[in-house]
Amino acid sequence: MNKYLLRGIVFLTAGIICVFLGYTLMENENNWYKLLMTLGVIFFGIGFVALMYRIFRKIDRKTLIDDRKEQQEK
Repeated sequence: MNKYLLRGIVFLTAGIICVFLGYTLMENENNWYKLLMTLGVIFFGIGFVALMYRIFRKIDRKTLIDDRKEQQEK
């Protein structure tokens, strides 16, 4: 498992949990929900960016390998 994939999944999960807990605290009229909601959105964004970075790296790596293979055949 790629480290960027693992980090992305961890941050996405943490973001979803924080937002869920923020909604729960908001229903109970606790002011800590603002902090949890903010952290949840930030964690979710970091996780999404890490997953997208992993996808782009994989595509770039595949392209480099294909280019090297073509150069060796020449």
